[in-house]
Amino acid sequence: MTDIAAHDWSSEVFEAMRARGIAHVATVPDGGLTPLLKMCEADAATRVVTLTTEEEGIGILAGLWLGGAKGVLAMQSSGVGNCINALGYAATLRAPCLMLITMRGQWGEFNPWQVPMGQATPVVLEAMGVKCFPVDEAERVAETFAAAADLAFSGDFACAVMVGQRVIGAKGFGK
Repeated sequence: MTDIAAHDWSSEVFEAMRARGIAHVATVPDGGLTPLLKMCEADAATRVVTLTTEEEGIGILAGLWLGGAKGVLAMQSSGVGNCINALGYAATLRAPCLMLITMRGQWGEFNPWQVPMGQATPVVLEAMGVKCFPVDEAERVAETFAAAADLAFSGDFACAVMVGQRVIGAKGFGK
């Protein structure tokens, strides 16, 4: 990854999760999510479920909601395409579906295969009724996450916080 801002957005997102009672993380791990996922795994009150594919997370979040619990689906933008059919389930149930997405295919992308889905992510999610919140400043990630979580859980909406490559850094070969 390229040099990124020293701002510790992962710790702030973790605190926002705790303040809102979000104790479950469904994830297909990604390098940009690693610090947050490590904090969640180290916390006895937070359960991390590693998925085989991203759409499983939509079902897990709906099940948590039906059981009175809150969760977040954490993934990379390349996995968003796997979620499209499952997002219809969340929309039909009017189940809150909070997603934290690290973006690829944007600023400084080295891999041309990441560009199409990275560029299509907000369009695809919005077509499925997801409220999208892109963020390109590390200092704004936690407040954006908190606002999206509040909207998702108070209004039973699907919301996605899309953390841009300017925040997580652009990957490169051999790095």
